[in-house]
Amino acid sequence: MGEVFRFKRQPNFGLGPRRRRLGNLSASWRPVVAVVCGTLIGYWMTEPITDQVRSIVGASSNFRICVRAKQQNCVIDGDTIRHGGLTIRLEDIDTPETHKPKCASEAALGRRATSRLLELLNDGPFEVVHTGGRDKDIYGRKLRVVMRDGRSVGHTLVAEGLARYWDGARRSWCG
Repeated sequence: MGEVFRFKRQPNFGLGPRRRRLGNLSASWRPVVAVVCGTLIGYWMTEPITDQVRSIVGASSNFRICVRAKQQNCVIDGDTIRHGGLTIRLEDIDTPETHKPKCASEAALGRRATSRLLELLNDGPFEVVHTGGRDKDIYGRKLRVVMRDGRSVGHTLVAEGLARYWDGARRSWCG
């Protein structure tokens, strides 16, 4: 008669045979996976915003102020544009309101911010970048950063006193 082989049964812990086998295999790969994940996370955390997810490359010289509801390649206000079939909210800044402003100074500064954003968009090619945060705001606008030469167009507006960095809180532009 032939020999009978008996295998020592490993505890299953309710995971089933396939899961148990993969679990044993993955244990030998854990250090490799940890190093790869750590490297990728470290790379992602140190990369500039321009190397994150790109969505649209914009052409220049064809933006106008929006006057119609579905007009394309236009500036709605200092922090909102329509481009590539999308309404895009510049996620990194806040500008004064031009639609229903709270005071005359907010309306005036909002018009200046809108005009300056129009100039900046028409100055040359730019990128519309999704930075990996929320995709849309509560109004359905895509949240993106407009970049040119590795610099946010919104940061230019902030430097010129026409916008402030968006911190998630609405604050008054009136005195």
